[in-house]
Amino acid sequence: MMKQLLLVLTIIFSYNFIVAQELNCKVQVLAQRATTTDQQVFKTLQTSIFEFMNNRKWTQDNYTVNEKIECSIFMNITEDDGSGKFTASVTIQSSRPVFNSSYSSVLLNYADQSWKFEYVQFQPLQFTEGAYTDNLTSLLAYYAYLIIGLDMDSYALKGGSFYLQRAQEIVNLVPQNNEYSVGWRSADNLRNRYWLIENILNPRFELFRKINYEYHRLAMDKMYDDTRASRVLITGHLKSLEPIFTSNPNAMIMQQFFVAKQNEFINIYSKASPQEKAEAVNLLTKYDPVNGQKYSAISK
Repeated sequence: MMKQLLLVLTIIFSYNFIVAQELNCKVQVLAQRATTTDQQVFKTLQTSIFEFMNNRKWTQDNYTVNEKIECSIFMNITEDDGSGKFTASVTIQSSRPVFNSSYSSVLLNYADQSWKFEYVQFQPLQFTEGAYTDNLTSLLAYYAYLIIGLDMDSYALKGGSFYLQRAQEIVNLVPQNNEYSVGWRSADNLRNRYWLIENILNPRFELFRKINYEYHRLAMDKMYDDTRASRVLITGHLKSLEPIFTSNPNAMIMQQFFVAKQNEFINIYSKASPQEKAEAVNLLTKYDPVNGQKYSAISK
């Protein structure tokens, strides 16, 4: 009997190890400015989001526990009408491990200031592929597919296209004329969910996706083996961004790349030669002038 029990437990453990869901998503919901007196609703919301992101199987691929994508959702409730309608600013982050190291490279670090949604406490979050159900699940599914697509893109050239297209499909399904459509429309501004996925999939930015893949797979993943050679490759990748910057200096895809990578670049070039440092600072400051002061620290 004991042997049979151990066999069953081994099978269950092995199954869970093989078919683990794709995301390991940490979730935090803060509501210091909310008018709702019952703060328990926000704890329930946090749990609901956590379960929705982590318990749903988003792909047909089999992920082991060690292959789960590390990501996080930090939500700050900014408005609450007292009847279950909320406005929030949300920061979404994801990263992927660098081979032969304990370091993780940030792939996405996006501050989305325009989440509007309804939430009924204890009501399960339901999402249906190919249909619009509600704004909260659309927002969460959009970022789940974006995170997965960007992760796959970092391991294979255009490897995440299928899931990035899923994210774009969600954008197209959201009604464009209601109170929840903010952030989903092309006309809102050039820095929103619509433009982020549009830039990633737009043929004009195919070069960026190629550079992004090579940056991670051919440079970062080989940093442990040959730091200097990898750094030279990264400098070459930065130079290769010139045509994109020249033709689309305000492209959201470029902005988000440097938001995610600014600290990484500073670390990469901190031990470079003076000539390499000067070249890197010049390129980084040109592409990302907002953080020019940060990059100047490389030369010190």
